[in-house]
Amino acid sequence: MGQTMADDNRNPPGQDARDSNPRNGVEIHDPDAASRSRRAFLKAVGATGLAAAAVPAWGRVGYVNDDKEEPAAQRADGEAGPAAGQQRITLKVNGKPHTLNVAANMVLLDVLRHQLDLTGTKKGCDHGQCGACTIHVNGQAINSCLSLAIAHDGDEITTVEGLERDGQMHPIQQAFLEHDAYQCGYCTSGQMMTAVAILNDPSVGKDDLSVREAMSGNICRCGAYKNILSAIQSARKQMKPA
Repeated sequence: MGQTMADDNRNPPGQDARDSNPRNGVEIHDPDAASRSRRAFLKAVGATGLAAAAVPAWGRVGYVNDDKEEPAAQRADGEAGPAAGQQRITLKVNGKPHTLNVAANMVLLDVLRHQLDLTGTKKGCDHGQCGACTIHVNGQAINSCLSLAIAHDGDEITTVEGLERDGQMHPIQQAFLEHDAYQCGYCTSGQMMTAVAILNDPSVGKDDLSVREAMSGNICRCGAYKNILSAIQSARKQMKPA
């Protein structure tokens, strides 16, 4: 008798006074529970860290059938046949034929870099937006990060490594040096490959505006566009018509 609503909301023995009434908008505070949660969190993090440490920092890139045994030969050149999920193709790269076993979903850029060790072609955005991966396929400039390797069976491919002839730099390579068109250099191979393609294309105008427009798919994050343009126009005078 005589008990009030306030009496009904009294705290049980041992409960923090701040825990009491949810209608007061006060959060429950249990120091022991917080400590237990922290210990559980640290244990979980520790277990995760150990699991991560057991995985190699540089795992191999997975493609088709990555859960199966890795094929005995990636670079076939007439040896072992393709494994499950692979196809055998022949690419003529920089004048030399290569017979390769490639996964059906492997892009041309990765074949060039990882199977043929032609690392001059760069992987930038991996979405066909920066131009760093530009190569020539049958004389046409393409973004190799967007094109499946199996689509190029029998094609003739030129990478930046194939621009020089008999130890002599291509005019575009020489012009890039003379006009300081390099900055960090990461985009340079793609810039040069696109430049050679447009210099060989009679449909592209020779004026600066036309060249800028034709080169717009190649991004230079260092901002060396003025020097790149100067190099291209200089190389034009040295190049023989294709």
